[in-house]
Amino acid sequence: MQTNKKDKLNINDLKKVFESQLNEIQFTYQSENVGYVEKIYDGIVWMNGLSEALMGEILELPQKTYALVLNLEEDKVGGIIFGRYQHLKEGDEVRRTGQVLSVGVGDDILGRVVNALVQPKDNLAPITEKKRMPLERIAPGVIYRRSVNVPLQTGIMAIDAMIPIGRGQRELIIGDRSTGKTSIALSTMMNQKDSDVINIYVAIGQKEANIAWIIETLKKYDVLDKTVIVDASASESATMQYIAPYTGAAIAEYFMAQGKDVLVIYDDLSKHAKAYRELSLLLRRPSGREAYPGDVFYLHSRLLERACRLDEKYGGGSITALPVIETQEGDVSAYIPTNVISITDGQIYLETDLFNAGIRPAINVGISVSRVGGAAQIKAMKQIAGKMRLGLAQYRELEAFAQFSSDLDEETKKIIDQGKRLTEALKQHWSEPKDVIDQVIIIWGVTNGVFNEIAIEKVKEKSRQWLDWVKVNKKSIIKTILKNQKLTDETVKLLEKAREEFKLILAEEK
Repeated sequence: MQTNKKDKLNINDLKKVFESQLNEIQFTYQSENVGYVEKIYDGIVWMNGLSEALMGEILELPQKTYALVLNLEEDKVGGIIFGRYQHLKEGDEVRRTGQVLSVGVGDDILGRVVNALVQPKDNLAPITEKKRMPLERIAPGVIYRRSVNVPLQTGIMAIDAMIPIGRGQRELIIGDRSTGKTSIALSTMMNQKDSDVINIYVAIGQKEANIAWIIETLKKYDVLDKTVIVDASASESATMQYIAPYTGAAIAEYFMAQGKDVLVIYDDLSKHAKAYRELSLLLRRPSGREAYPGDVFYLHSRLLERACRLDEKYGGGSITALPVIETQEGDVSAYIPTNVISITDGQIYLETDLFNAGIRPAINVGISVSRVGGAAQIKAMKQIAGKMRLGLAQYRELEAFAQFSSDLDEETKKIIDQGKRLTEALKQHWSEPKDVIDQVIIIWGVTNGVFNEIAIEKVKEKSRQWLDWVKVNKKSIIKTILKNQKLTDETVKLLEKAREEFKLILAEEK
């Protein structure tokens, strides 16, 4: 059989077409670093084959389960698992995602209760994700910040007068169990009801019943609508308790980037440190003092350093952090308390003996301090607070001395009497935060002899009466202080005149 010339030409042309098309094809390849589960227990997973995994990276396991890399060893990788892990087994495939841990945040998160991954826990609609915020973030440098000089009013007289907190500050609330730490945090959140401050409350390792009570309380006082609650209760895994405060910080940074002021309460970091210790020991990290890992200080410092007040050029927002630490038998020299004290800008120390004596809030004025000080007070409060703090400090010192001596001179008796009246006036229920101008009126009255002639146990009641009387009969005083934000000579004269009139009313009531 013979092939003609025409057939040969067609075959050659076809060959050329194939060759040109093959030359145009670009072959690409993609490599994936895939590993497998070597061991899994108590929310911890050890994996082999992930030689390129990075610290803090998210890994994907079967059935959309995720883990966070916390240990990088020579021949394996250790991580902590989010959520349930009972379906996982040895030999399961593990893939890198190349992503760090982040959460989706939107404006509709206000008024919601979420878990540490910002998944709703209140059975309402899903959160509308506008932006993903990384849980770990380097804090703004000093160039981006400005000084802390705008007050964040707590509504608690003893704090706003003697231990003032400014927007952008980190103030520690520390004390034994059941001394009123959460009450101070609640009162501060409630006092933001009519302000422009957004509240974020991070509950770490608490009972669900306590968290439910806090939610109902905030709802009752109409504060929940401007609050986000991050719930990492005692029933949650150590992993969720570990990341919860960082979730709170990420949500706060979302609002701060919009130029808003945010108050974040971490309740409490003692339980957070314990959750991290549990994870670290399970990951077989070497333990140090009190069995905590060596980087537990860095754990809290990188969290709290994110609280700041930004310069106007960078949005002008702020994050104020109120971390809570629980002590054992008043031991502030324990490992975690000393760590957080050294990180923060001051502490509010609550004393068990004062609490049991009926002094609420049970603040020890001697140990409590604010390193921002008068810069975070209106001038009117600054004018009267120094005198009050000095009087209370003298009283605390002389009170112990007076127990062993019945023969006291008149000056000492006067200091003790004045201290008792101040202590009584500063007693305040957590659900009754006071406006700063109201506080100024009450404190001025106590330190300037309005209640000197009445029984000490009636000072609190009469101080309320004095405030109500000034509001009704001396409105010009309130207006003047509001306008000037300080006590002018004219205002002081008006207050002195009001004092004499009110003392006559008290005398008639006897």
